Amino acid sequence: MIYLKTAEEIELLRESCLLVSKTLAELAKLVKPGVSTAQLNKVAEEFILDNGATAPCKGYCGYPAAICTSVNDEIVHGIPSEKQILKDGDIISIDLCTLKNGFVGDSAYTFCVGDVAPEIRQLLKTTKESLFKGIEQAVEGNRVGDVSNAIQSYCEAAGYGVVREMIGHGIGRNMHEAPEVPNYGRRGTGTLLRTGMTICIEPMITLGNRALRFDSDGWTTRTVDGKFAAHFEHAVAIRKGKADILSDFGIIENVLKNLN
Repeated sequence: MIYLKTAEEIELLRESCLLVSKTLAELAKLVKPGVSTAQLNKVAEEFILDNGATAPCKGYCGYPAAICTSVNDEIVHGIPSEKQILKDGDIISIDLCTLKNGFVGDSAYTFCVGDVAPEIRQLLKTTKESLFKGIEQAVEGNRVGDVSNAIQSYCEAAGYGVVREMIGHGIGRNMHEAPEVPNYGRRGTGTLLRTGMTICIEPMITLGNRALRFDSDGWTTRTVDGKFAAHFEHAVAIRKGKADILSDFGIIENVLKNLN
């Protein structure tokens, strides 16, 4: 069942999504060599609670943390740990949700840690660009396959792998709603997009082989060839002509700009 949101509901959802962006901006200040992913989790959860929301990732199907921290070859759903210390040259995808006023916000951003190799920076650049290629297609009258194909074709043309098993999704009162939003597919196929639909688009792109494997923790996914992976995610509301992006990378990137 796909739930179409009213204008008022979309504004409540936007508030939750912007809190996700503000939380990611707080974490941007801390992403540096020597910091543990557990420290990032602690700061994120405190910030979310201090802003009148909760962290619905914590306890979701048994997931133990408020945020997902995926480093280097980890694709998504990495679990924060005191033992996982960021090093110069790493990248880290941070994916998190907030629950406020009955609506779940969701977004993800991949950060560079210190001096990152040019080929890895290019992977991040292309992955983020592919997200916006997908968002361009997320308009009333198009289909999910138009979004999916825009991401797949852009990334594969650059020689990258497009993860199949992990996909985007609807968002609203629940973290995961219909429809599913894969990062691969054929134009003109899939669910028809209608005004009032709210979805998360989140390309997960690899430097090498697109295949993944699960760690023994049952959550962390990583590339089978050990090459790096990037992940960017926006929540959007479907409109006529142009999608309405509910989360905001600008909040994060203003912090990053001031740090450099």
